[in-house]
Formats: sequence, C-alpha cells, structure tokens
Amino acid sequence: MAIYIDPPTWPGHGRMWSHLVSDVSYDELHAFADELGVPRRAFERDHYDIPSHRYADVVRAGAVEVSSREVVRLLQG
Repeated sequence: MAIYIDPPTWPGHGRMWSHLVSDVSYDELHAFADELGVPRRAFERDHYDIPSHRYADVVRAGAVEVSSREVVRLLQG
C-alpha cells in the first residue's frame, strides 16, 4: 500500500509536472491528495498531475519517488 510520484519531467501549461498514483485504489489516492489540498480537477483518469513546485511537499507527505517508467508499470498493473 503506497502512493508513488515520478519526477516533474512532463511539460504542460508552461510548467513541469509529475504523476501521483496509488498501487491500491483510487480511494487511497484521493484521500492522500485531499490531505495535501490537491484539487480534484488535477485527477486525470488514473493519476493526479502535480506541478513541480509541489513535488517536495508530496514526497515529505509520504509519496515514494519512482521513475516515470515505474509509474507507467504501476498504472498498467
């Protein structure tokens, strides 16, 4: 049971973004995001988009840092 985040390497809207995912459930993911004040509009089908300036906050809150490749593997699993 964990929440994972990849590095902020995805460009969009003039920023760099990370993906926040759960290996258990969307409920776990939504609860984690809610605790951090991440708006629901940042949820995209199976992950949250997290702007680079929030990356350190998310890691401090307990998200496990993984590669982008690992995030894709987790989402396919």
